[in-house]
Amino acid sequence: MRELVEQEVDAAGRRGAVVARAGRGRTVTVNRRESPLAWLAARALVTPRQNEAGERLSVDYERAALGASVTMRWSPRVDGGAGARLDPAEAQVAAKRRFDAAMAAAGPGLNDVLWRVICAGESLPDSERALGWPTRSGRLVLTLALDRVADHYRLP
Repeated sequence: MRELVEQEVDAAGRRGAVVARAGRGRTVTVNRRESPLAWLAARALVTPRQNEAGERLSVDYERAALGASVTMRWSPRVDGGAGARLDPAEAQVAAKRRFDAAMAAAGPGLNDVLWRVICAGESLPDSERALGWPTRSGRLVLTLALDRVADHYRLP
């Protein structure tokens, strides 16, 4: 699904606020639902294996509920059925362990950009600026981190 919005672009090419109407300066159309990893994968800047590793890490991050909570949680099942699955608390703890292990597998020098791009949804240029890295170095470091995470998840 697409959620397209117009964003202002400054002279340096950095995106700013979402604008209601175009015509006040330079703008760019942005799909808010597209993650930075999906953007890289759509342009073949990461391999399918690296994309899968990033998606698995993202799923573990979301299942571990490490992000900010914005809605109520309706954890108990209404029908009272207990299947062969883990209960919600055990599933959350298991996801947290998988996430921590994957981040540890990436290593201390690589997990910074991995967390920023995959989990926080920052763009590569924003991550590079925040980490004080040279321009266009983030993709190389991100792909190295994704390769390590893919090895951790034992992806073919």
